[in-house]
Formats: sequence, structure tokens, C-alpha cells
Amino acid sequence: MKKWAMLLIATVTLAGCEATQRQNATTGENETNSTTKGAVVGAVVGALTGLATGGNATERRQHALIGATGGAAVGAGVGYYFDRQEAQLRKSLLDSGVQVQRVNDSQIKLVMQNGIGFNSDSYHLDSSIYKSLNGVAKVLVEYPKTRLRINGYTDSTGSQSYNQSLSERRANSVREYLINQNVSPQRIGIYGHGENAPLCSNATAQGRKCNRRVEIQITPNQ
Repeated sequence: MKKWAMLLIATVTLAGCEATQRQNATTGENETNSTTKGAVVGAVVGALTGLATGGNATERRQHALIGATGGAAVGAGVGYYFDRQEAQLRKSLLDSGVQVQRVNDSQIKLVMQNGIGFNSDSYHLDSSIYKSLNGVAKVLVEYPKTRLRINGYTDSTGSQSYNQSLSERRANSVREYLINQNVSPQRIGIYGHGENAPLCSNATAQGRKCNRRVEIQITPNQ
């Protein structure tokens, strides 16, 4: 029974996935995409649920087949949706100065760094970031089944309490801009991190410029 179940799951999963690999933007290596992983998980859960039902072995095998097929379809659908959103973001933000980082199967991170967006001691968006944020908003509106966490950061100039407040205002500036571009406010949370988690050294002007940034985390609703 166990060998049969595993063979069933593998067959359904491999048959149900159109594309099983994506290229990691950081390492250049191929890795299994969310579509495939979602189908695997869905097939396993569906098959095991099916095996637990039915009055006899024949019925349990039939239920497992139905469960694996349905589970794979649902799981693949969620993964496919997230993979497509990532691809659209990369296309929209090409050469924009905004990095699109795939953190894991359930998180995309957009990093606006290298001083793009904010001047020192300011939470007002620089006009240089408008085009990039417009591209982000367009994709977010097209893919509404995701949630956003906007994280603001500062350099080390000033007190910690001041930098905490400044980072929150920076995050809120991006939130307000996205809302004005028709992104639902119910999808967006904001968080300030002050001078914590610098990407670059605060010992130089260029490093401080790098640390004045906002990051947007995108995760599925589920």
C-alpha cells in the first residue's frame, strides 16, 4: 500500500507540472519552483487523506487517486500564481535599481537601496523612485491575492528613537504611494527598523546612503 501510494503521488505530481525549474537570481543555479513544490505538497496531502477513507482497499485506492489529483491541482495553482507574480515583477523592474529577491517559496523581497528613494533625514520619496513604484503597483494590482509588508530603514545618523520614527515614516510613504496607485490598503502592513540591519557600513557616506532604504516583502494570502 505504501509503495503504491508513493508511486501514485509521484506520477500525479510529475504529470501535473508544466515547468519544474527556475533559475535562482542570486546563484544562477536551477531550483524547483513553487508550482512544482505546491503540487507535491497538495498531492501528498490529498492522497493520504484519500487513503484514510473508504470501506475497503479498492475504495481507499480510488479515493487516494482522486485526492492526489485534486490536491496537486490546488497546490500547483497557488505556486503558479506566485511564480507568475515574481516573473512579472522582474520584467517590470528590470534596470530600475530595485532588486527582486526570491527568499523562499512563499516570499518575494523587493529592495530599494543604494540611496534610491530617500535623502538623508527625509521620509519624502524622491521622484527618481516613482517609475519603479508604478511598476510594482501595476503588478500588485494584477495579482491581488498576496500581502505586503513594507519595512523602513535608516542610516546610523541621529538617535535610535529618532531613526525608529523616521524608518516608520519612510515605510508609510511607500504605503501611501502604492495606495494612490490602487493597491488595496488592507493588503499592506508597515514596520520601522530604525538603524538596525544595515546592508552597508555606516562609516562612509556611500554606506549610509545604501542603508537609507525600504524593503517590500510579498507573501501569499494563504
